[in-house]
Amino acid sequence: MENKFERIVLKITPELAGQRIDKALSSISQIATRSQAARLLQAGRVRIAGRVLKPSYQTNEGDEIDIDIPLAVPTELQPYDFPLQVVYEDGDLILVDKPAGLVVHPACGHEQDTLVNALLHHTKDLSMGFNEQRPGLVHRIDKDTSGLLVIAKHDEAQRFLAMQFQRKTTHRLYRALAFGQFKSPSGTIRSHLKRHPEDRKRVASVPVRDDGTSDGKPAVTHYKIAGYHPSGISLVELRLETGRTHQIRVHLSESGHPIVGDVTYGATKRLKNLKSVHLRKMIEEMPRFALHAMELGFVHPTTKKMMTFQAPWPQDLMPLLTHCEFPLYHDRYEIHIDEAQK
Repeated sequence: MENKFERIVLKITPELAGQRIDKALSSISQIATRSQAARLLQAGRVRIAGRVLKPSYQTNEGDEIDIDIPLAVPTELQPYDFPLQVVYEDGDLILVDKPAGLVVHPACGHEQDTLVNALLHHTKDLSMGFNEQRPGLVHRIDKDTSGLLVIAKHDEAQRFLAMQFQRKTTHRLYRALAFGQFKSPSGTIRSHLKRHPEDRKRVASVPVRDDGTSDGKPAVTHYKIAGYHPSGISLVELRLETGRTHQIRVHLSESGHPIVGDVTYGATKRLKNLKSVHLRKMIEEMPRFALHAMELGFVHPTTKKMMTFQAPWPQDLMPLLTHCEFPLYHDRYEIHIDEAQK
């Protein structure tokens, strides 16, 4: 179905002058992120006096830029009757605990059996945003990662939430079981990530040139060791500063500590080195790798109060956690609201 567009005009003020056009565009309320601005530029929807602008265009004070914003169109997505674990819901957003194995949005091989389809079965109130295949989405987690995910119910909420992820003001805490004993009890892993040149299903760190540029996107992961079992498994808390594809998995693997069960990023060899036959069998029977998005915090679009959600460990990871005698943290879902936040 062909998109319809709303034309708006952005007049470049002194504050916006001298910026790349993709950055300047993200100042508009209808455009939440630079990635959305990039899609408009790539589609030729940003012009000055009829001339299509490139992302590298530097704005000048007084420029009048015509922008065609796509209007929402009816979606061809089909509702999927799947039992969602809804942790919280109001008129602005839904927060779910996504199970491992469920793809977040439609892609090749998963056209109608995704979280998005399940949400359409749950509610008809979802923001269509810029992409009718991803209604309401402001962030993602991998198919085989479980945990908390927030979805917007209308466009204003989607823009407000997406801006927080773009500005890195959200709170995202993951916990993982990883192989090996870390040398430091805490630290930060920094790299630039890009699709692997030989395997498009994988991501890898790429070098930074002498001039500071890189072909990859900057990725920053902060970690803290929460426990260690003599069998050779660590419990790791991970806080994301950026949210790149496979970021935690790549960073832990490249630091020599692949996530338990993550065969894509080197866990198979480490599993063979475990001395305990019982533990090896337990891990081999796990249906996925041991990574869980356990905490998520953000400012609510309407109340403007900070809300932090905490989720318990999923049942499919409990046998390994119990065996290693690691802390289970929360035994139920918890919601904390900062009443002082304005």
